[in-house]
Amino acid sequence: MSELLEQVLPGSVLVVAIDPGKVQHRVWFSTGDGGLLAGPMSVPSLRPGLDEVTATIRRLAGPDGPVVAIEATGALHGSWVRALEERFPSSVRVFAPSETAAARAQLGSRRFKSDDRDCAALTYLARQGQGRPVADDPAGAMRAAVRYRRGLVAECKVAQQRLHDQLNALCSGLSAPAGHGRVLELEDSSGQAVLACAVAFAGRPPAPRSLQARAPGRLFASNARYWAGRWKACLPPPPDATVRAERLGRSVARWQAIQADILAVEADIAVLLAATAGQVLTTLPGVGVIRAASFAAFSLPIERFPSAGHLYSAAALAPARYQSATIHRTGRISRTGLAEHRDALMGIAWGLSQNSAAFRARDAELRARGFRPIQARVALARNACRLCWRLLHTQQPYDDRRYARARRRGR
Repeated sequence: MSELLEQVLPGSVLVVAIDPGKVQHRVWFSTGDGGLLAGPMSVPSLRPGLDEVTATIRRLAGPDGPVVAIEATGALHGSWVRALEERFPSSVRVFAPSETAAARAQLGSRRFKSDDRDCAALTYLARQGQGRPVADDPAGAMRAAVRYRRGLVAECKVAQQRLHDQLNALCSGLSAPAGHGRVLELEDSSGQAVLACAVAFAGRPPAPRSLQARAPGRLFASNARYWAGRWKACLPPPPDATVRAERLGRSVARWQAIQADILAVEADIAVLLAATAGQVLTTLPGVGVIRAASFAAFSLPIERFPSAGHLYSAAALAPARYQSATIHRTGRISRTGLAEHRDALMGIAWGLSQNSAAFRARDAELRARGFRPIQARVALARNACRLCWRLLHTQQPYDDRRYARARRRGR
């Protein structure tokens, strides 16, 4: 059926439209000549539903074979797409929800959404030969790991804020901003020693040697004396300090578990990145494994983007444009792509601006022209996107002097 892509389907071809749901999938079976061959079905999203759809396809499909049109709805469609592609090779086409909505508008039901209307839209699109065939995704596992780590980092930030709040309630002023002295960094040996002593002594000030004994790493005596002295200057613990300390201990355990999970998934990401073309991005100064993997996970395979401009637009940093008659207006960034892709490219631009001589010079030039910091970084992200696109295509390690020479020639 691959030869039918981008061609209008013959009327005899069976089109199977599937609108995925969390519990049940809505399924239509139709041909151009006979219309609906069976009543619309609601099947379970589990194996029995898949087996029922498979049996119906084999019963109704003609010599041309079926075309299965399924809407891409996050994680709801993935398992069915893989299973149907194994059972009916080269027959599955995937459609974005935006494509389904546009087809509903063409069919006159833009404001009236239902599962059956979505199936009708999918059938309409498939009959026109539209849709994307199922292709191997070399970055699928890495993308899942990157997204999992992103969620863990967000959880870790919330957990740290909760720890500061609990510690400040237990020992008022200890976990305070820099106006009180040093900022308490929970990731450091001093921060973890303070947390351990707050739990062990229920908010009462410990001796410097107690801080040193509970530090997971090296804690200098001067640092321990500073925190012990600052602790003594705090107000006394509240009456329910014992209960608060127990809660703080459980919060510390959860925070440490999240940190251990982050380290484990980062090790997985390093292995996954090494097996893809995205490994070359680690040759960029200031771009380590995590930044390279975060960008490569949403950029590979790079052949999907015929130019660096297409990749930049996919990252949602390209400016939005409005054109009507003689009006041509350029606005802020479009933000139409994935936030993870955009954040990854901005992270690469930041790393290059701090560690690459050519990008530092470009950053200084933009600042001198009056660009604000975030505007300068967006402008640098455009250059970084072109560079990453070239590296992913050529697989040649980055050379700062070669890049500077190429930029001078481009001027």
